[in-house]
Amino acid sequence: MKKNKISKNWINRQRKDIYVRKSKIEGYRSRAVYKLEEINQKFKIFHNGASVLDLGAAPGSWTQYILKNYKNIKLASIDLEKFDEIGNVFQITGDFTEDIYKEKILNFFQDKIDIVVSDMAVNTTGNKNLDSIQTSELCLDAMRFSKDILKKDGIFVSKIFVGSTFNEIIEETKKIFKKNKVFKPKASRKESKESFIVCSVLR
Repeated sequence: MKKNKISKNWINRQRKDIYVRKSKIEGYRSRAVYKLEEINQKFKIFHNGASVLDLGAAPGSWTQYILKNYKNIKLASIDLEKFDEIGNVFQITGDFTEDIYKEKILNFFQDKIDIVVSDMAVNTTGNKNLDSIQTSELCLDAMRFSKDILKKDGIFVSKIFVGSTFNEIIEETKKIFKKNKVFKPKASRKESKESFIVCSVLR
Protein backbone atom coordinates (compact mmCIF):
# COMPACT_ATOMS: atom_id res chain seq x y z
CA MET A 1 0.00 0.00 0.00
CA LYS A 2 2.78 2.41 0.97
CA LYS A 3 4.74 1.55 -2.20
CA ASN A 4 1.66 2.23 -4.35
CA LYS A 5 1.20 5.61 -2.66
CA ILE A 6 4.85 6.54 -3.31
CA SER A 7 4.49 5.48 -6.96
CA LYS A 8 1.36 7.60 -7.40
CA ASN A 9 3.04 10.59 -5.78
CA TRP A 10 6.04 10.18 -8.12
CA ILE A 11 3.78 9.95 -11.19
CA ASN A 12 1.83 13.05 -10.14
CA ARG A 13 5.05 14.98 -9.49
CA GLN A 14 6.38 14.03 -12.92
CA ARG A 15 3.16 15.20 -14.60
CA LYS A 16 3.33 18.58 -12.91
CA ASP A 17 7.07 19.08 -13.43
CA ILE A 18 7.69 21.72 -16.13
CA TYR A 19 11.19 20.36 -16.77
CA VAL A 20 9.86 16.85 -17.40
CA ARG A 21 7.36 18.24 -19.92
CA LYS A 22 9.98 20.45 -21.53
CA SER A 23 12.44 17.54 -21.91
CA LYS A 24 9.80 15.48 -23.74
CA ILE A 25 9.03 18.37 -26.11
CA GLU A 26 12.70 19.06 -26.84
CA GLY A 27 13.64 15.39 -27.21
CA TYR A 28 15.91 15.01 -24.19
CA ARG A 29 15.98 11.78 -22.23
CA SER A 30 15.61 13.35 -18.78
CA ARG A 31 14.93 16.63 -16.98
CA ALA A 32 18.54 16.59 -15.70
CA VAL A 33 19.60 18.27 -18.94
CA TYR A 34 18.30 21.61 -17.68
CA LYS A 35 20.63 21.49 -14.67
CA LEU A 36 23.57 21.27 -17.05
CA GLU A 37 22.12 23.97 -19.28
CA GLU A 38 21.87 26.38 -16.33
CA ILE A 39 25.38 25.53 -15.15
CA ASN A 40 26.73 26.11 -18.64
CA GLN A 41 24.87 29.40 -19.08
CA LYS A 42 26.34 30.70 -15.83
CA PHE A 43 29.91 29.37 -16.08
CA LYS A 44 30.46 28.99 -19.86
CA ILE A 45 31.85 25.47 -19.56
CA PHE A 46 31.69 24.17 -23.11
CA HIS A 47 33.13 25.34 -26.42
CA ASN A 48 33.37 24.02 -29.95
CA GLY A 49 36.14 21.47 -30.42
CA ALA A 50 36.29 20.53 -26.72
CA SER A 51 37.19 17.07 -25.41
CA VAL A 52 34.66 16.01 -22.76
CA LEU A 53 34.12 13.10 -20.37
CA ASP A 54 30.57 12.55 -19.07
CA LEU A 55 30.54 10.41 -15.90
CA GLY A 56 27.30 8.78 -14.77
CA ALA A 57 25.83 9.59 -18.15
CA ALA A 58 22.71 7.37 -18.34
CA PRO A 59 20.13 7.90 -19.70
CA GLY A 60 22.19 10.37 -21.73
CA SER A 61 20.57 13.81 -21.60
CA TRP A 62 23.83 15.60 -20.69
CA THR A 63 25.56 13.88 -23.60
CA GLN A 64 22.66 14.90 -25.86
CA TYR A 65 22.94 18.53 -24.77
CA ILE A 66 26.68 18.74 -25.43
CA LEU A 67 26.40 17.19 -28.89
CA LYS A 68 23.39 19.28 -29.84
CA ASN A 69 24.93 22.62 -28.94
CA TYR A 70 28.61 22.31 -29.83
CA LYS A 71 30.57 21.29 -32.93
CA ASN A 72 33.58 18.98 -33.31
CA ILE A 73 33.22 17.62 -29.79
CA LYS A 74 35.26 14.58 -28.75
CA LEU A 75 33.05 12.95 -26.15
CA ALA A 76 33.18 9.81 -24.01
CA SER A 77 30.27 8.83 -21.77
CA ILE A 78 30.28 6.13 -19.11
CA ASP A 79 27.68 4.65 -16.78
CA LEU A 80 27.03 1.43 -14.89
CA GLU A 81 23.81 1.13 -16.89
CA LYS A 82 23.78 0.55 -20.63
CA PHE A 83 21.89 3.29 -22.49
CA ASP A 84 20.86 3.83 -26.10
CA GLU A 85 23.56 5.09 -28.42
CA ILE A 86 23.87 8.81 -29.05
CA GLY A 87 25.52 10.14 -32.17
CA ASN A 88 29.29 9.97 -32.50
CA VAL A 89 30.00 9.26 -28.83
CA PHE A 90 32.34 6.71 -27.28
CA GLN A 91 30.00 5.00 -24.81
CA ILE A 92 31.21 2.69 -22.06
CA THR A 93 29.14 0.51 -19.76
CA GLY A 94 31.06 -0.01 -16.52
CA ASP A 95 32.39 1.45 -13.27
CA PHE A 96 34.77 4.31 -14.00
CA THR A 97 36.52 3.78 -10.64
CA GLU A 98 37.88 0.45 -11.92
CA ASP A 99 41.25 0.59 -13.67
CA ILE A 100 40.04 -1.31 -16.75
CA TYR A 101 37.52 1.44 -17.54
CA LYS A 102 39.92 4.25 -16.74
CA GLU A 103 42.26 2.70 -19.30
CA LYS A 104 39.49 2.66 -21.89
CA ILE A 105 38.83 6.36 -21.28
CA LEU A 106 42.53 7.26 -21.46
CA ASN A 107 43.02 5.21 -24.61
CA PHE A 108 40.10 6.92 -26.31
CA PHE A 109 41.31 10.46 -25.66
CA GLN A 110 45.05 9.75 -25.99
CA ASP A 111 45.79 13.11 -24.36
CA LYS A 112 44.70 15.50 -21.61
CA ILE A 113 41.11 16.76 -21.99
CA ASP A 114 39.17 20.00 -21.51
CA ILE A 115 36.15 19.08 -19.39
CA VAL A 116 34.85 16.42 -17.01
CA VAL A 117 31.19 16.52 -15.99
CA SER A 118 29.59 14.19 -13.46
CA ASP A 119 25.96 13.74 -12.48
CA MET A 120 26.74 10.57 -10.55
CA ALA A 121 24.77 9.61 -7.47
CA VAL A 122 24.23 6.32 -5.67
CA ASN A 123 20.85 4.64 -5.70
CA THR A 124 19.03 6.11 -2.72
CA THR A 125 18.62 3.97 0.38
CA GLY A 126 16.21 6.23 2.25
CA ASN A 127 18.98 7.19 4.66
CA LYS A 128 19.82 10.70 3.47
CA ASN A 129 23.05 10.93 5.43
CA LEU A 130 24.33 7.62 4.05
CA ASP A 131 23.29 8.60 0.51
CA SER A 132 25.13 11.89 0.90
CA ILE A 133 28.32 10.17 2.11
CA GLN A 134 28.31 7.61 -0.71
CA THR A 135 27.59 10.20 -3.40
CA SER A 136 30.37 12.37 -1.95
CA GLU A 137 32.78 9.45 -2.36
CA LEU A 138 31.83 9.26 -6.05
CA CYS A 139 32.49 13.00 -6.37
CA LEU A 140 35.92 12.63 -4.75
CA ASP A 141 36.76 9.69 -7.02
CA ALA A 142 35.75 11.72 -10.06
CA MET A 143 37.74 14.72 -8.88
CA ARG A 144 40.92 12.70 -8.33
CA PHE A 145 40.60 11.09 -11.74
CA SER A 146 40.02 14.53 -13.26
CA LYS A 147 43.29 15.69 -11.74
CA ASP A 148 45.04 13.06 -13.86
CA ILE A 149 43.12 13.54 -17.10
CA LEU A 150 42.39 17.28 -17.33
CA LYS A 151 44.49 19.94 -19.02
CA LYS A 152 45.98 22.63 -16.76
CA ASP A 153 43.07 24.99 -17.49
CA GLY A 154 40.48 22.17 -17.51
CA ILE A 155 37.04 22.29 -15.93
CA PHE A 156 35.43 19.81 -13.53
CA VAL A 157 31.70 19.83 -12.73
CA SER A 158 30.15 17.39 -10.27
CA LYS A 159 26.98 16.78 -8.34
CA ILE A 160 27.40 16.99 -4.58
CA PHE A 161 24.93 16.63 -1.71
CA VAL A 162 24.89 19.15 1.10
CA GLY A 163 25.51 17.01 4.16
CA SER A 164 28.13 15.79 6.61
CA THR A 165 30.84 15.45 3.92
CA PHE A 166 30.19 18.75 2.16
CA ASN A 167 33.05 20.65 3.82
CA GLU A 168 35.46 17.79 3.14
CA ILE A 169 34.73 18.01 -0.58
CA ILE A 170 35.14 21.77 -0.63
CA GLU A 171 38.53 21.47 1.10
CA GLU A 172 39.62 18.79 -1.37
CA THR A 173 38.65 20.91 -4.38
CA LYS A 174 40.74 23.78 -3.03
CA LYS A 175 43.78 21.49 -2.94
CA ILE A 176 43.32 20.46 -6.57
CA PHE A 177 41.79 23.50 -8.31
CA LYS A 178 42.42 27.23 -8.10
CA LYS A 179 38.80 28.23 -8.81
CA ASN A 180 35.78 26.65 -7.10
CA LYS A 181 32.10 27.59 -7.03
CA VAL A 182 29.02 25.84 -5.64
CA PHE A 183 25.80 26.31 -7.58
CA LYS A 184 22.24 24.97 -7.23
CA PRO A 185 20.35 25.20 -10.53
CA LYS A 186 16.65 26.12 -10.53
CA ALA A 187 16.05 22.78 -12.26
CA SER A 188 17.17 20.97 -9.10
CA ARG A 189 14.12 20.12 -7.06
CA LYS A 190 13.64 22.41 -4.06
CA GLU A 191 13.50 19.51 -1.61
CA SER A 192 16.72 17.99 -2.98
CA LYS A 193 20.00 18.51 -1.14
CA GLU A 194 21.94 18.37 -4.40
CA SER A 195 24.13 21.16 -5.65
CA PHE A 196 26.94 21.21 -8.19
CA ILE A 197 30.55 22.14 -7.73
CA VAL A 198 32.25 23.88 -10.65
CA CYS A 199 36.05 23.82 -10.54
CA SER A 200 38.71 25.04 -12.95
CA VAL A 201 42.47 25.53 -13.39
CA LEU A 202 44.53 22.77 -11.79
CA ARG A 203 47.08 23.71 -9.16
